[in-house]
Amino acid sequence: MSKKITTSLWFDGNAEEAANFYTSIFKDSKITRISRYGDAGPGPKGSVMVVAFELNGQSFIGINGGPHFKFSPAISLMINCDTQQELDHYWDSLLAGGAPSQCGWLTDKFGLSWQVVPSIMNELMSDADKANRVMAAVMKMVKLDIAELQRAAA
Repeated sequence: MSKKITTSLWFDGNAEEAANFYTSIFKDSKITRISRYGDAGPGPKGSVMVVAFELNGQSFIGINGGPHFKFSPAISLMINCDTQQELDHYWDSLLAGGAPSQCGWLTDKFGLSWQVVPSIMNELMSDADKANRVMAAVMKMVKLDIAELQRAAA
C-alpha cells in the first residue's frame, strides 16, 4: 500500500545535492527516483526537476522549483533520538554548513529547520511540576543534553 502523505521540499536548483546530503546522514535511506526536465521546461533540459528519496522509510520529494519560495522555521522536521550519541550524530551532521538555534532546533545548509530531540521528551514532561523544570533546562540549551534534562526532571 502506498503512503498517503509525502513531504515535498522546494529547492532552488539543489534538490539532488540536498537529497544526497540527507541520505548520507540517515541510516536506511536512499534516493529512489530522479526526474529531469525535458524540452517543455521550465528548467534547463536534462537538469533535475524532482528527486524522490527516503529517510528511515519516510518518503520525501525535492523539487527544483526556483528561487520563489524559501524554507522557514514555521515548519520543521523532528528527529526523535534514543541516546545522546544518536542526538549528537544528527545534530552535528545536519549542522554542517547550517546554523544552530535554541531548544534543539537548527537550520541546515539548505535552510530547512530541524528539531533534534530526545525520544523521552514526552515522558520528561509528563506532569506540570516536572515539565516546568525540564522546560527551564531546555530554554538554556542550544543542542539538547539528555542527561541534563533527566536531572531537571528528577
